[in-house]
Order: sequence, then C-alpha cells, then structure tokens
Amino acid sequence: EVQLVESGGGLVQPGGSLKLSCAASGLTFSRYAMNWHRQAPGKGRELVAAITRAGDTSIYADSVKGRFTMSRDNAENTVYLQMNNLKPEDTAVYFCQAVGGGQDNYWGQGTQVTVSS
Repeated sequence: EVQLVESGGGLVQPGGSLKLSCAASGLTFSRYAMNWHRQAPGKGRELVAAITRAGDTSIYADSVKGRFTMSRDNAENTVYLQMNNLKPEDTAVYFCQAVGGGQDNYWGQGTQVTVSS
C-alpha cells in the first residue's frame, strides 16, 4: 500500500519559517516526481512546488518563489518544503503528491499551516 505522510505543519507568526516533510512508503520513490500543493479555505488546490525524480530541478509558483525551497532525499524516501518569510496568505492545508506516468499518482492526507500573529 502506498502511503504519503506529511508532517511539520503548525502555527507560525508572519515572517517565520516552517519545514514540511512528506515521507513515502510502498513505492519506488526515486521513480516519482513530487509536488507540493496547498488549499486555503474556500479556494481551489494550488500547485506550490514541484521537483524532478532526481531532485536536480524544482519549480515554484510565483506566489512562493524566493521564499520556499523544495528538496528530496531519495535514500530516505522523503521530500521537503522549506518555507521562509511566511505570510498570512500562505495559510492552507499542504499536500504532497507523488507523480508517475498516466494515472499513477498518490496524495498524502495534508498538514495544516497557519500563519497568524
């Protein structure tokens, strides 16, 4: 059974930092590109960042570029999202997604990030 388990969310003040983790099991992790998405209350799901299977290239939404950094450790089957200079508009549930080919993709259950003073 494939499982993606996010962790690291929480409450942080504006300007603060959090590092999210997504631990994968039940799949050959290095064969999957990985994405981080987020969904704020009353809004649709937004792709925040993506990283290639080897971890050599990552892309970011304009809203987080320069503040968020995505990385992965294929030996640990884990992907990370370092979030710096957090803003209230970053408040959302953050989900990781493993993307293979075609219909081969999996989602985690999400972790809540709240940015508030």
